[in-house]
Amino acid sequence: MRNVLKALREDKGLSQGALAAKLGVTRQTINAVETDKYDPSLPLALRLARLFGVNPQDIFLDDWQPEDEA
Repeated sequence: MRNVLKALREDKGLSQGALAAKLGVTRQTINAVETDKYDPSLPLALRLARLFGVNPQDIFLDDWQPEDEA
């Protein structure tokens, strides 16, 4: 899963630390999410979406495709 969190954060003029403080997580967590090393929990994904005024699907882009059933 990839995401556009870094672009949203930068558009709001927030540092990773400032965003982390708003969400009650560490800066390292924000960095790990932005670099696709960590998929956030559902509650964190929902808080991010609420903070940026978007749907979670607008932040987190799932490239998964189901296999064809034969």
